[in-house]
This record gives sequence, structure tokens and C-alpha cells, in this order.
Amino acid sequence: MPQSATAPRNAVRAYIRRGDEILVQHKKYEDGRSRFTLPGGAVDPGETLAQGMIRECQEEIGTDVEIIELMHVADYFKPLTTEPGGTRLQVEFIFRCSVPDDYQAQNGPKPDRQQIDVLWMPVAKIPESGITPKKVCEWLAAEDPDAPVFLGLVE
Repeated sequence: MPQSATAPRNAVRAYIRRGDEILVQHKKYEDGRSRFTLPGGAVDPGETLAQGMIRECQEEIGTDVEIIELMHVADYFKPLTTEPGGTRLQVEFIFRCSVPDDYQAQNGPKPDRQQIDVLWMPVAKIPESGITPKKVCEWLAAEDPDAPVFLGLVE
């Protein structure tokens, strides 16, 4: 089992689904790698999980979200891209959220540095999308994601 190089970090993710599509961010890195993620990120010190979720979505996807329910909690050893490298234990809280009916996918006013786009991805394309962690990708592809609230360690 990997060891965390730094203190654990709480992160929030928004599962936003409309019909047969979910909202994802497209990120591209300096080394040419590309990946998709659910909107969200680290909770700032002094913020509640809900406050962090709302702030992250305002910054990254440019809209307010309504938090409906906590879907899952997962431990995830996230590779660090900064020196000296290693991993960080991240505890991810994944919330079912909704956006206004007229919301158009777009980058918010303060997107992540690597974020190049926000888009509605067909659920059928999720298995090939490379969304990480892999376990999260698997339940996103389900017709109606249903799993224990605590997923444990996902890779």
C-alpha cells in the first residue's frame, strides 16, 4: 500500500447528470497527457464540504450547484506532480448535484490550471474516458450509480 508523502487532503467532486450525459472537466498537462475529471477539488481550510463544493463549481464550471446528497466517500492515493513527487492520500467526497436547467457547459472564471474545457459526456463513453480513479469510472458508467457510501481505497 502506498504511503502518503504529505498530510491527507479532503476533496469534493460533483456528479451532475442530465439524461444520458454527465458533466466533466477536460484537463491537459504539459507532458501532453489528457484526462477527464468530475468538477471539484480541494476543500480550503475552514470551509465545510458544502462550501467547498459550491466554490469549486463556481470557479471551474461557472455556475451554482444544488447539492442533493452525498453519494460516496473514497480514499485515493493521488500521484503528486510537484517535486519531490510521491503520493498524497486524498479523501474524496462525491456529491450528487444539479445545475440550472439552462446551464451550458463552460469553463468558469477560475478554472484549474490544466483545465481546457467543460463538457457533457455521454455515459456510454465513460469507460473509455480514463476518468480516475478507475473504480469511480466504473460506477459512473452504471445506469444509476449505486454502491456503498464508503468505497474504501480506490485505485
